Amino acid sequence: MKIGVLGATGPAGRGLAARLADCGYDVLAGSRERAKAELVVHELRERWGERVARVTAADNQTACGADVVVLAVNADAALATAQYFSDLLVDKVVVSMANHLVRNGTEFNAVLPPHGSIAKEMQAMLWRSHVVTAFHLVPAAEFVQLEHPMVSDVVACGDDDGARNTLMEIIGSIPDLRAFDGGSLENAVGMETFAAILLTINIRHKVRAGLRLSGV
Repeated sequence: MKIGVLGATGPAGRGLAARLADCGYDVLAGSRERAKAELVVHELRERWGERVARVTAADNQTACGADVVVLAVNADAALATAQYFSDLLVDKVVVSMANHLVRNGTEFNAVLPPHGSIAKEMQAMLWRSHVVTAFHLVPAAEFVQLEHPMVSDVVACGDDDGARNTLMEIIGSIPDLRAFDGGSLENAVGMETFAAILLTINIRHKVRAGLRLSGV
């Protein structure tokens, strides 16, 4: 399976690209400018060597040619990026990681679009694609720290069973991440809004808490 990461020059994108390559996936690290992607891939290889040998620099358009395409761009740009590449994403599994949050003092609040979540808004826009969503509660900076395990539970949501199972397989391939089936995109709003609560807890308690489900 080849995975394309749009926005691979940002913290979440470059880190996820590195993690997935370390797990054995072929990854196209996309950027609006290929030169920027090449610089990021060079930096990753200088740091991690053969562990990230499967990462290849690409522009975003080329990255859309992968089997699974992850939108790791900033939340403000997620929907616009999806719309711009919509014709290239037909029949693709498209992964949304976006939380649209605003900070007010020592707390974060979620900003939700008309369809209730960024993921549902994206699915309405990409009606010929299979939108799934995950990684909302995983700190972006932790992805690229390959020397440290990412101990967390990750909930995947999506309307298409096959696409959701594909995403769960990808999540489960990353050591110490556990994948859970969160149902349809109706439930994506829960994950996107809970991200605001988790970040608020981390700020006010000065911790780096993540999601861990008990009893399973």
